[in-house]
Amino acid sequence: MIGYLSGKLLSHGDNGLVLLETGGVGYEVTCSAEAYELLVNSGGGSIYTYLNVREDGFYLYGFISPEEKNMFLKLITVSGVGPKMGIAVLSSMPLNDLAFIIASQDVKTLSKVKGLGKKTAERIILELRENISQLDLPEKKSKSAPVLTGVDEDALIALMSLGFSRAESEQAIAVAKERGADTIETIITIALQTIR
Repeated sequence: MIGYLSGKLLSHGDNGLVLLETGGVGYEVTCSAEAYELLVNSGGGSIYTYLNVREDGFYLYGFISPEEKNMFLKLITVSGVGPKMGIAVLSSMPLNDLAFIIASQDVKTLSKVKGLGKKTAERIILELRENISQLDLPEKKSKSAPVLTGVDEDALIALMSLGFSRAESEQAIAVAKERGADTIETIITIALQTIR
């Protein structure tokens, strides 16, 4: 499995496609908008990758961060969302915005992604929320675990959809609240800065 590439940009084209040279080998990679922008502007760099094996060939997809790759992997588990659509969804908005849209069940905004219908948008929200909610705390909650409000719970779901554990997400939310964050947008923004 090819999970990471670092190299020099040889060429780039439409739809986020780049040719990245690593160790004398050129890899053709379809990138998210953010990964594509990084590679094109810097003439190369490092990206996280996912190898999709199909009957008609092998396809590499590139991402700016492990969190973006994790969100992509979650998206393609949804029926009707293939790798190309997963990249399209990721490329249509910042990652924390996508997490917020899923957490807040904003079907209208998500269905604005080119090529993504309302039914598929509804499936993404339903299946990812359910998937994330299954990642509950262990049977015994820690006595020091912060008490979460409804807004905090939505932020927690959004952070966990990005691949962070429940414990580190709760910790980051607590820090964000201490800094005065009171809306889901500000909580997620500050929490992401805290975790990273």
